[in-house]
Amino acid sequence: MAVALDRIRVGSAPDSWGVWFPDDPQQVPWQRFLDEVAEAGYSWIELGPYGYLPTDPARLTDEVNKRNLKVSAGTIFCGLHRGPSEWDSTWEQVGRVAALTRAMGAKHLVVIPSFWRDDRTAEILEPPELTTEQWGHLTRGMERLGREVRDTYGLDIVVHPHADTHIDTEEHVERFLDSTDSDLVNLCLDTGHYAYCGGDSVKLIETYGERIGYLHLKQVDPDVLADVVKNEIPFGPAVQRGVMCEPPAGVPELGPVLTAAQKLGVDLFAIVEQDMYPCEPDKPLPIAARTRKFLRSCGA
Repeated sequence: MAVALDRIRVGSAPDSWGVWFPDDPQQVPWQRFLDEVAEAGYSWIELGPYGYLPTDPARLTDEVNKRNLKVSAGTIFCGLHRGPSEWDSTWEQVGRVAALTRAMGAKHLVVIPSFWRDDRTAEILEPPELTTEQWGHLTRGMERLGREVRDTYGLDIVVHPHADTHIDTEEHVERFLDSTDSDLVNLCLDTGHYAYCGGDSVKLIETYGERIGYLHLKQVDPDVLADVVKNEIPFGPAVQRGVMCEPPAGVPELGPVLTAAQKLGVDLFAIVEQDMYPCEPDKPLPIAARTRKFLRSCGA
């Protein structure tokens, strides 16, 4: 019998419907995403890329309420490792996303570091390793962001380790956590991205439990991943090859991850994200429904 995961609140996100951009002809319309995520059995959603869902709080509130949905978080991308010159453009983006996130009653802002390799073209944009100076910019910048987002919007930032960014591997994630103040900055642990970059989610939860503020649930196909690593394939093309797969077919096993998270004794969102951009419009709903059923079998 599965452990009762009464501290885990399961949701999904536009990502699981193949949505990566605010507006893209290869993506399903936002109304269909909302209809189907509710039909699949989820009650929590993320905003996804700002501008995909309606950005007027009154309209979005109406749309989610009539489907019995609630919003858990918004998301921003930033390149704070580049130094103080990045602050103004970052804060401008935060202003739009955090205001809508707060208006929807959510408490978290997911922060994804900027990519060193272009998601679509595979162009190398920056070196994959930060200098000591850049690490200082990154950690101080994230602490400032955490402080100002909390003071201005009442939200907690959760930084999302991500493939093809500077916060990716176990070594980089641990360095980031060891260099930042836990009162200001915590982690959105994405189980798929962490496995993609060679990390062990259960170990991270057990070692840095007080820093786990939010979860993204996904799995990688180990066979596809081996080919991706061998051939140095960028994340975007890797997704098109199916590197992020439907649970429970991949790694890590989500049951042990959820059990480890439950043992932390705090309420945590666990948002399903199966990267599928681009995908056929009829593909996401059956996968989402089966994944919700699988997570119930784990106790979530």
